[in-house]
Amino acid sequence: MLLLWTLFLLLVVGLLALDLGVFNRKVHVIGFKEALRWTVVWIVVALLFGGLVYAIYENHWFGAGLIPDRDGPLDGSSAALKYLNGYLLEKCLSVDNLFVIAMIMASFKVPAKYQHRVLFWGILGAIVTRGIFIGLGAALVSKFGWIFYVFGALLLWTGGKMLFSSEKEEKDPHDSWIFRAVSRVFPIVEGDFGGRFTTRVGGALRFTSLLPAVVIIEATDVMFAVDSVPAIFGITSDAFIVFTSNIFAILGLRSLFFVLADSLDRFHHLKTAVAIIILFIAIKMILHDWYHIPVLVSLAVIVVALVGGIVASLSSDRPAHTSVPPDHPND
Repeated sequence: MLLLWTLFLLLVVGLLALDLGVFNRKVHVIGFKEALRWTVVWIVVALLFGGLVYAIYENHWFGAGLIPDRDGPLDGSSAALKYLNGYLLEKCLSVDNLFVIAMIMASFKVPAKYQHRVLFWGILGAIVTRGIFIGLGAALVSKFGWIFYVFGALLLWTGGKMLFSSEKEEKDPHDSWIFRAVSRVFPIVEGDFGGRFTTRVGGALRFTSLLPAVVIIEATDVMFAVDSVPAIFGITSDAFIVFTSNIFAILGLRSLFFVLADSLDRFHHLKTAVAIIILFIAIKMILHDWYHIPVLVSLAVIVVALVGGIVASLSSDRPAHTSVPPDHPND
């Protein structure tokens, strides 16, 4: 399995290098049409990898699937379904992250042409932290069966809080302890410095506002990972499937952000859909010793909740307002 993990990490590095080093080497504004194209590309790549997951586990290449997960043996079909389940779950759970990212971009007045770069480095850090969280989660799951009840209780609390709490005004990221800590350590100057994270002011090294934006986006993802990583272990305990579905969902997050950037507030009912999904996964985890909910049922619940949230949002009369800087184009 070590070789399989190595090959996948090399694939991720290659995709990121193509993204930033080739296709987006020149700083430019990501418009709606370009973002939509890239969103489709990332979805296709993720689905193609799902086909590869089927082949890997069906043929037990690199020893994959020889050790059953908690639901039983993993053949090609079950592994591919769980991968797709995990991918859709992480996509749904990333919706809240998009709202927060939009708020951070607006708060720090990140110019539209630099937003892709900020998201790139933020998501690169997210890949590392997700790997750490998943590694810890896999170790806990393999050693302590009762940890599923802890994860389930955590998700019940999170889902209930999302479902029943009233909406509150978002806090300015400048008021967060993260920004204050970064400001104390790194002298920050406001302004457009060509998309650089550092600059010289009077000969002294200073950091631009892009740095705290990246740091806060990364810190936000860590907080979201506390919910999303336990949730995906409700789908499967196979660490490779958990990690790969997580990473492909994150890789497509940047382009999805630019697709939805001008209309995020129109999808306010998606938060309710995400809460329902989290509560379902929590119940699935808590009941796993007494009743096994089939993976197809889990997939159906996620899809129905997601589609229902989108339809309810689009049919709502609630007015939308833009959460990102006004220079974001629509092509």
